[in-house]
Amino acid sequence: MSIRSFDELILLVGSKLQKEDTCLRLSIPPEERHTVTLRYLATGTNFSALHFDFLMGLSTIRNIIRETCEILWSELQPVEMTVTSIEDWLIIADGFYKKTQFSNCVGAVDEKHVRIECPKKSGTLYFNYKHFYSIVLLTVCDANYCFRIIDV
Repeated sequence: MSIRSFDELILLVGSKLQKEDTCLRLSIPPEERHTVTLRYLATGTNFSALHFDFLMGLSTIRNIIRETCEILWSELQPVEMTVTSIEDWLIIADGFYKKTQFSNCVGAVDEKHVRIECPKKSGTLYFNYKHFYSIVLLTVCDANYCFRIIDV
C-alpha cells in the first residue's frame, strides 16, 4: 500500500480508531492500529509473530484487528461496494456482450478456497474436497474485472 493510500485511509477512519488516553497509559495511535491490521491481512501471519513485531499483547492485537476490520467495513462498504441499480446491471450486461458476445450476462462467478487452521470443535465443517480446511471467498465480477458482489 502506498503512503498516500495509507494516509487517505487514516483520514477516513482514524477518528473512529482513536482511543482515549488515561492517566495509567497512552492509547495506541490509529496509525499503529491500522498498520497492525494491514500486516495481518496482507501476510496472514499469526498473532504471536505480530506480538514480537509490534511489542503488544496477544489479546491487544486480537482486539485491534477485530475492531479495525469492523470499522473499515462499516465505513468503506457503503462507498466501495454500493448497491447495484437496474441501470448498472444493464451497463454490465452490455459490457459483457461487447467483450465476449454473451447476451444477458451480468457477472462472472468464481470462488477461492482460503486456507485456515481447523477451528476448535468444528469437525469437518470447514474441510473441503481439496483435503484441507478453508473458507470460501465467492465473487461476482463485471466485464472489467471489478468486484460487484463478494461473500465470504
